[in-house]
Amino acid sequence: MSKYLLNKFLFMVDRDPELVERYRSEPRELVTWWEAEYANTVLNCHTDEASTWLRFDDVEREALATHDHVKLFELGAHPFLTLTLFIAVFERDNTEPLEYQKSYGARLAHFSMPYPDIAT
Repeated sequence: MSKYLLNKFLFMVDRDPELVERYRSEPRELVTWWEAEYANTVLNCHTDEASTWLRFDDVEREALATHDHVKLFELGAHPFLTLTLFIAVFERDNTEPLEYQKSYGARLAHFSMPYPDIAT
């Protein structure tokens, strides 16, 4: 399991409107593609610099592919990264102000202190 890789995915997808739309419409395909193309890139570095060992485990891959922010939080993904990406993906489906944000929080309400460790 790699909290770093989960957070890297959330960060990179959230900052690219095209990837946000792909994540909304075909999440499983995007996760597979991103893992193959970007998981081992080093951010803000020339393209020849890369690692070779980073990959999602099956639980992480499934949580990303099913937009399961509760499971991602449980796995240690940073809640700010999941919230900002999921607002971009889902807020348009709601009609009330902050409706998605309230729903997001409600689904995490069963967690109590100490929260899952989000340190990478």
